[in-house]
Amino acid sequence: SFFGGIGGASRNGILIKGSNYLEALNRTETVVFDKTGTLTKGSFTVTRTAPASGFTEQQLLDYAAHAEGSSNHPIALSIRRAYGAAVDAGRVSEQEELAGRGVRVKVDGKTVLAGNAGMMEDADIPFETPGENGTVVFLAVDGAYAGYLVISDEIKPDSRKAIPALKKAGVKTIAMLTGDNRAAAEKTAAELGIDTVYAGLLPAQKVERLELLDSRKPPKGKLLFVGDGINDAPVLARADIGVAMGGIGSDAA
Repeated sequence: SFFGGIGGASRNGILIKGSNYLEALNRTETVVFDKTGTLTKGSFTVTRTAPASGFTEQQLLDYAAHAEGSSNHPIALSIRRAYGAAVDAGRVSEQEELAGRGVRVKVDGKTVLAGNAGMMEDADIPFETPGENGTVVFLAVDGAYAGYLVISDEIKPDSRKAIPALKKAGVKTIAMLTGDNRAAAEKTAAELGIDTVYAGLLPAQKVERLELLDSRKPPKGKLLFVGDGINDAPVLARADIGVAMGGIGSDAA
């Protein structure tokens, strides 16, 4: 029966590493999701450009597009689409990705920071907190706050079906771990009926929250994590059952 189950899953595009995972699925008590690209489509659109005093909308998009010029992340792609022009790689140097924060790069010799609120806090740069729901990318140029972009995503139709189905199947706890800001995370969770939300997490913090959830499940229960992207690889490995999504997901995950 295990071979039949594994074979049937493969015909539907699902690769199961072994029969022990099929057996463990039957005892799943806790299901934990990543947000972006897992519960949501990962197809982003820039919905607001909010420059700070001394900067224009076009300047903000220009700095953001060049800072994110070498990234294939869906958020970076949405910024470059909003910019609407080719990125000039000759203007860019000294690129550095800061895990769970954003990128630091030189554009026209100026130091540009593009990332989340934590990046601004780490650099001691005062910034405006937007009221909109969505992923927010803050920018600073040579230590001066330059403004922010709001980037919106869309929940997958399948996600709206999956959460009630899991609850009906007897899953006791459904949680979400995300590096996104709390407002965007809570909005998604509320729409889907997810019980527990941990937002603004670095990759290592995702593992810590997963271990916390794991400690709360019944002794014989199993924890399943559904993720997407290279930052989820440690969490996928730590869960009793790790489900790596296809589509925009990373091969490393």
